[in-house]
Amino acid sequence: MAQDKKRFRIAVIFLLFIVYFFVASRPIPPETVLSPRWLSSLESDRPIPINSEGQSSLGGAEPPLPFTLGGRFGYVDSGGRFLLNKIKTGEITLSENQWAEYEAEPEGIEIKNIAEETMVNINDPRGYPLLLDNRIFILGSEQNKLSEIDQDGNILWTYDFGAPLTCIDAAAGLVLTGSIDGVIEILDSNGQRIFFFEPGGSRYSVILGCALSRNGSRLGIVCGIEEQRFLLLERYGNTGGNIRPLGLASGTGGEYKVVYHEFLESGFRRPVYVLFIDQDRRIIFERAGGIGCYNIKTRQGIQIPLNGNIAAVDDSGGQGFFFLICSYPMNRKELIGIRFQDDGWLPVSRIREDMRDMVVLRAPFTSGNVFLGRTNSMLVAGGGATLVSFELEKK
Repeated sequence: MAQDKKRFRIAVIFLLFIVYFFVASRPIPPETVLSPRWLSSLESDRPIPINSEGQSSLGGAEPPLPFTLGGRFGYVDSGGRFLLNKIKTGEITLSENQWAEYEAEPEGIEIKNIAEETMVNINDPRGYPLLLDNRIFILGSEQNKLSEIDQDGNILWTYDFGAPLTCIDAAAGLVLTGSIDGVIEILDSNGQRIFFFEPGGSRYSVILGCALSRNGSRLGIVCGIEEQRFLLLERYGNTGGNIRPLGLASGTGGEYKVVYHEFLESGFRRPVYVLFIDQDRRIIFERAGGIGCYNIKTRQGIQIPLNGNIAAVDDSGGQGFFFLICSYPMNRKELIGIRFQDDGWLPVSRIREDMRDMVVLRAPFTSGNVFLGRTNSMLVAGGGATLVSFELEKK
């Protein structure tokens, strides 16, 4: 009887997702197809192929995808099988191959791998773990101190900030931080500050979001309240062509220069999304009424209008497509697919005209919790207690 109820529940969830993702959505243009592959319930260990092609896709070669959805977290493989599927009992930090669960004031922290083997023990951390760029960090309990931890649980270095951090990113052996007092800092692999920047220009100085490119040559920030701005900085000598930097960032270092800035009209008073996507060809940032997208090759920025609040984003943006989930009142959600234009330079009037065709997928559904993840061509969306996978295919 219990087994029948479970099968019925899974079948209902399956039908709901089919309706939400296909009947109510705009199709992606014919040259690229978003093909469904499998559906997995967090309450079951059996992925369900959605179509005949989905059966052959179970057990593919994509790396496992970390997820958090509702009261659970873990890793799912490209065939929809859970390599780890646990109920949350505390706070969670996840990376591609390590995770940690911890309490509000942990006496010790265990960094584990996907097989639940303890890889690193951290005694008396006096803060909270962050797993970034295959490195282990401890953010101090007051959020104004950062330490890197080695594989033996020892502190490699500690850096004290002048104010609590509001955002952090790491790549190419560097750590980028933004703080509540409006300061940007970059630390090298030894925890030494190599760059310091105060954007200023606003009534209230605060860094609301920051991102570092994979090779560490560029950084993007959203900063300030009244007025709020987006800034892109590049390492000196990396600006390309005859583009002239807008100014040298103040402070120590002096290796990065502002090459683009934009006022964002009405702004946020909370952390915002900023991320490099599409192999660092573009940078996406959250702005009132939608998202901003700056094309690094063409040096052109656009605004893509969207309703609702952004609840989850695809941090890949590969193959010319970017996905996100918007949230609306009454637990209404919408999976949105955006198709980027080519990288050729276009006049502003043409860009505005083409923007109308950039949103190519709108798939509404209802859920209190959501998840969105992507590994190469595999897109995984989650709602309620279900994950559903799609494959980006050219046909």
